[in-house]
Amino acid sequence: MSTAYLALENGRVVEGRARVPGRTHGEIVFTTAYTGYEESLTDPSYEEQILTFAYPLIGNYGVREERFESDRVHPNAAVARDLTEEVVEWLDEQDTPAVDDVDTRDLVLDIRDVGAMKCGIAAGPDATPEAAKAELEACPHMSEHRDIGAQVSVDEPQVYEGPGTDVALVDCGAKGSILDSLLERDAHVTVLPHDSTREDVEAVDPDLLFISNGPGDPENFEAAEDLVAECAGELPIAGICLGQQVVANALGGSTEKMEFGHRGVNQPVRDLDSGRVVMTTQNHGYTVDEVGDLEVTQVNVNDDTPEGLDSDELGIITRQYHPEAHPGPHDSLTFFDDVLDLAEEPEAVAADYSSD
Repeated sequence: MSTAYLALENGRVVEGRARVPGRTHGEIVFTTAYTGYEESLTDPSYEEQILTFAYPLIGNYGVREERFESDRVHPNAAVARDLTEEVVEWLDEQDTPAVDDVDTRDLVLDIRDVGAMKCGIAAGPDATPEAAKAELEACPHMSEHRDIGAQVSVDEPQVYEGPGTDVALVDCGAKGSILDSLLERDAHVTVLPHDSTREDVEAVDPDLLFISNGPGDPENFEAAEDLVAECAGELPIAGICLGQQVVANALGGSTEKMEFGHRGVNQPVRDLDSGRVVMTTQNHGYTVDEVGDLEVTQVNVNDDTPEGLDSDELGIITRQYHPEAHPGPHDSLTFFDDVLDLAEEPEAVAADYSSD
């Protein structure tokens, strides 16, 4: 078995075993989820990143396509303590470099202490530390991926018939289970490209505008931000993960990069009204800093970052976590019911709102 090297931005070089050869680079992040490796690897929010699994054995229940969140693997590489042959075969088919035999406990602690870092990987018979360092030098920061939306979004509108609420889902890298959660509730969903305009939305004539999750810096999704600013007060709006950040930026707020982000299935969130704490699934490296015209309704128990933003006046509801919970606890599935209820109450939206 050949060798692999990970060159980290802090100067450290980690040696491992090359399971799928290749050279690549990206921002190295970790997830603490102990299940759901198929969902994580196909989650568009991991685009251009190197995904490290904190749980030691990845692949112990096989690979099943029905669990996929999209039609391909999105991280540039996968790193684990031990990868099973079935997962390796899948990653090889996807041309995704894979490295194991790494002390991921130590690596995760390094990322936690230093923060998410740029990383270069060289894996295979000809791999050297110098080759990994060369990849590191070629790695841009996530904020520089200005076109990342085009890499994860649909090119043309896609219509999913349903008898209920008409939803325009702006695809900034949407997980398939978000669409499934809406369709299970009889919604009629039109999936729109990430750079859709107000005219594109008006052509659909939806009851609700929904901004999806997606990868990287929310400021790279300027079209979605403009769309929210133009539609706010005229159309109910919902958002998940990156969608919450885009909505906040559009309505006078701001976002900032987190040190190492929230990625896992055990993030505690407290509702400020009821005091109830629920466990949630999360995957994001940015957070809302200033909320603008919105109100914070839920916070992360660990660091008080905003997990829910609402506006009764504007008819807006967003969540930083993933209520669809694939994988993860089902504590927050009622979010989708709340969203569709919001769309049935257009009188709650102040039609005279202006974004100026």
